[in-house]
Amino acid sequence: QVQLVESGGGLVQAGGSLRLSCAASGRTFSNYAMGWFRQAPGKEREFVAVISRSGGSTSYADSAKGRFTISRDNAKNTVYLQMNSLKPEDTAVYYCAADRAPLYLKKAAYEYDYWGQGTQVTVSS
Repeated sequence: QVQLVESGGGLVQAGGSLRLSCAASGRTFSNYAMGWFRQAPGKEREFVAVISRSGGSTSYADSAKGRFTISRDNAKNTVYLQMNSLKPEDTAVYYCAADRAPLYLKKAAYEYDYWGQGTQVTVSS
C-alpha cells in the first residue's frame, strides 16, 4: 500500500501559476504510474494528467495540454503538477492517484488504486 499527500493548492488569479506536489510513502514509489485528477463542485472527478513509472511518458487531458506539466522525482517519492495560465474553470479539488499495475497510461479514476486527500485550487477571475 502507498500513502499519498497532496500540497501546493491555494487561491490564485486567472493567468497565474501553481505547482502541486504529491508525496508518497509506503511501497516503492517507482513501481507506480501516477495520475492527477480534479473534481469541481457538482461534477464528476476528471482526469488531468498521468506519468509513467520512469517519467518517460506522459499524457494529458485536452484541457491541460499546453498549460500543465506533470513530472516526478523518484528519489524524492514525489509527483508534481505545474499549472500555468490558470483559468477560473480550473477551480477544483485536485487529487493525485497511484496505479499499481501500470500496463498503460490510464485515464479513468476507477483504474487507480490509491488516492490522496486532495488539495483545493481556486482561480479567481
